[in-house]
Amino acid sequence: MLSADDLQYFLAVARTGRLVRAAQDLGVDHSTVGRRINALERDTGQRLFDRTPEGWHLTPAGQRLVDPAEAVASAVRDANASLGNRTSHLQGNVRILSTDGFGSFILAPRLRKLADEHPQLTIELVTATAQLDHSVRSFDVAVTLGRPNSDRIHARPLADYKLRLYASPNYLRNAPPIETLADLANHDLIWYVDKLLDVNPLRTIPKRIPTEIKIQSTNLVAHWQAAAAGVGIAPMPQFVAAGDDRLVHILPDVEFSARFWLILPKEHARLPRVRAVADLIQQIAAAEAQLLNGPPAPIPSLWRPEADGV
Repeated sequence: MLSADDLQYFLAVARTGRLVRAAQDLGVDHSTVGRRINALERDTGQRLFDRTPEGWHLTPAGQRLVDPAEAVASAVRDANASLGNRTSHLQGNVRILSTDGFGSFILAPRLRKLADEHPQLTIELVTATAQLDHSVRSFDVAVTLGRPNSDRIHARPLADYKLRLYASPNYLRNAPPIETLADLANHDLIWYVDKLLDVNPLRTIPKRIPTEIKIQSTNLVAHWQAAAAGVGIAPMPQFVAAGDDRLVHILPDVEFSARFWLILPKEHARLPRVRAVADLIQQIAAAEAQLLNGPPAPIPSLWRPEADGV
């Protein structure tokens, strides 16, 4: 007969796809987790996981067990909470996979609330501007550009945001005048490495700018710092560049739109710690809507060469 304790071990491995990480979440040795899973499979007469070098993957039988196991775990948590049991506090690891921009500039500076409310919760923030990994076991919550095509996830629009063109005043003083988009043909553009960029919403942006991408990097922070240092002109999210007084917003009628999506693997979506993190991300995105998608910062005259007598 299955027990709630058995299902706790099962869920830990199902959520993480890794024996060692499951053991860390449970606070036990990984060999203990392995023994418990082996015993559970013997008791049920079913193979629940396929063991591969890439991780432990649920079999069809394991998939069928997830919902009942989550229901039992939820009932245990509710019982603890109703009795005031302190062990009901959220704990364990939650891995967030996010784009460079949202993760570094929007989310990371605002994680204090989560740390204060759930001091036993560990947040792993992994940032990369790339298509979502096909394996939903590599994260608990994700913020992506574009909606992944998978029936194993829950996806919802999180926030729209604007990208605009920025350069340093020093660069503009020493570069050809910029009055229209066509003038950018005489300038150096800073953008992603084309051959390494697999995010469709971003691939379309340089097609609208009539110039060659001279400076390429896989990281948004590199774009930001290069533009601020006078290397060239960069399309950047407003939430990154608008508050940096080293940068000037040019061609105010030129802007690009993109959308962040909030992604939860279906196997993790019912976990209280995952829901808490997802709720916080949604609250942050709503609170920062003006920064993400609002009107641009006031445009100084520095972007027009004639203003400086150049």
